[in-house]
Amino acid sequence: MSTKNINRKELVLNAMDNKPVERVPAGFWFHFLADEIHSDAFAQPELTEELLAGELKYIEESQPDFVKIMTDGFFPYTNDSFIKAKTAADLKHVKPLDKDDKWFTYQVEYAKKITDKYGDEIATFYNLFVPGTILKFMQPNFEDGEPYLAALVREDKEAVKQVFDVISDDLAELAKRVITEAHVTGIYLSLQNLLGEGITRELYEEVFGPGERKILAAANSVSDYNILHICGYAGHRNDLSWYEDYEVKTINWAAVVEDVPLSEGKKLFGGRAVLGGFGNTVDDVIYKGSEAEIKAEVRRLLDEAGTTGVILGADCTVPRDTPRQHFDWVREALIEYSK
Repeated sequence: MSTKNINRKELVLNAMDNKPVERVPAGFWFHFLADEIHSDAFAQPELTEELLAGELKYIEESQPDFVKIMTDGFFPYTNDSFIKAKTAADLKHVKPLDKDDKWFTYQVEYAKKITDKYGDEIATFYNLFVPGTILKFMQPNFEDGEPYLAALVREDKEAVKQVFDVISDDLAELAKRVITEAHVTGIYLSLQNLLGEGITRELYEEVFGPGERKILAAANSVSDYNILHICGYAGHRNDLSWYEDYEVKTINWAAVVEDVPLSEGKKLFGGRAVLGGFGNTVDDVIYKGSEAEIKAEVRRLLDEAGTTGVILGADCTVPRDTPRQHFDWVREALIEYSK
């Protein structure tokens, strides 16, 4: 479907600013590598070419209003002192990366290849994970990540705080560099509540909060347009109120998983712009719905949330094999709704 008469990037930025828009913008995202969690593009640069090819093909075919720049293969924190740490006590000896480390330079180079081609047309948000999520991803079995991290915090929270401070400094540096050097619009920072025995909001705020806020502050220092993603992937439940005072322009959460619609979330987050609305599983309408069903869901979401400060998307990554035509149907419904 043609989008030539609309400046899609301006559409997204106006929505994030809670300004009136010609039509509500939309975008969806999914993974491109077969194993997005354990792939290591720092060790295998050819994976970045596969990732880039998939991202560019999606942009060309689907013409989204914005793109979350996927970071499959860049999930690991390739810091030798961190990788070698075996105990909580070892974490106290982790040192920050050198500024010319490939962990920075590879990611900046990759992001720039996308913005050089599409940065003037669409808004681009570079995906970053907070330290807790990175640590969970780096466990051999993903399902063991959450209990491992919770146990680590219970064992020695001071050691965890110390290593999170180091990792957050590097993530803050990366956030600033993808914005200032790769010229992305902003970052898309993914986090979630830590679940487990003895894990309270107060403990989370003490151990996790400072680093997460530091990353956002760094991004906010060089861009007004950053997104917070409260991840409900695979049914993970979050207390959204833990993040209501995080400084960020736009919030994306799992509206379907949490059963918190866009309008309710908009109130919770002080009227800031919101992103999402659609579920992201094979059982949800964006994946299996007919044209009529998908367009009806668009109308339902906008009837409920309004058209100001709203960007339609999904709870999280949608299945890789979601028919691309479904994204066209969403855009068609948005155009029809605006008339």
